[in-house]
Amino acid sequence: MQSLCWTTRFVTRALRSGFSTLIEPNNKPKPHFVSVVCGFPKDFHRSKYKLGKYGEDAWFTARSSVADVIGVADGVGGWRSYGIDPGEFSSFLMKTCERLVNCASFNPQKPVSLLAYSYCELLEQKKPILGSSTACVLILNRENSTVYTANIGDSGFIVVRKGEIVHRSEEQQHYFNTPFQLSLPPPGHGDNVLSDSPESADTLSFNVKDGDVILVATDGVFDNVPTKLLLDTLKEVEGEQDAVKLQMTANTIALMARSLAFDSEFMSPFAINARKNNINAIGGKPDDITVVLATVVL
Repeated sequence: MQSLCWTTRFVTRALRSGFSTLIEPNNKPKPHFVSVVCGFPKDFHRSKYKLGKYGEDAWFTARSSVADVIGVADGVGGWRSYGIDPGEFSSFLMKTCERLVNCASFNPQKPVSLLAYSYCELLEQKKPILGSSTACVLILNRENSTVYTANIGDSGFIVVRKGEIVHRSEEQQHYFNTPFQLSLPPPGHGDNVLSDSPESADTLSFNVKDGDVILVATDGVFDNVPTKLLLDTLKEVEGEQDAVKLQMTANTIALMARSLAFDSEFMSPFAINARKNNINAIGGKPDDITVVLATVVL
């Protein structure tokens, strides 16, 4: 009888333990980004402040139950000579991506689809949004701690881990200083305008680790700040979850890009690439600058 009593108590405790394991909430946070933004328009006098824009650049960050998403886009400035605001195209593209992240059709493994749906909405507007833009989108899938990327043109990203660049986007150019771009030209100009499809985007997918640092930026950063200088700055915030400290680093990168862009004596990455294409250039490249800086928390 006593043995049966002890057996009953043991089974009861085991059941209680099992039930408590089942109902205890999982307080461990899901994989996510800690992200901050900084940037500057090329021309402060012409540009009006608008959330999600720096001049002709646009950006967004979004979060859903299944993913964290970052995107940047760079409106092609040449359209201004036709009386078209290049920033409207890039801004619409990014704002629509941000909204679509929380739609039922959003797939956290297909950044190309996100860009394609956004581009299709732009094309279907009753009042045409004319222009062109590069674009770069990164999606952190919470379920498998994998980042999926799509990049069209010369915006891009780099991922730093243990003081080294472990992943980076590939620049897409038709020829020097003429990047791949999504476009909607004015009627009658279609044959004279470069227009690439969302499906032409360069794509990558890779697992991330806790503490990885990710820089997503427009070409105003990559054309002016050497890779080594970016790496030296980014490795200082590996594993950083304090948004204030991340913001200080994002500010530093944006200010570096701004300063070097207007340095006429600096041999910038843009000038080096120009010389590789038989163009005798020196100095930075004045441009809009957008920096989205994130660290991975698993």
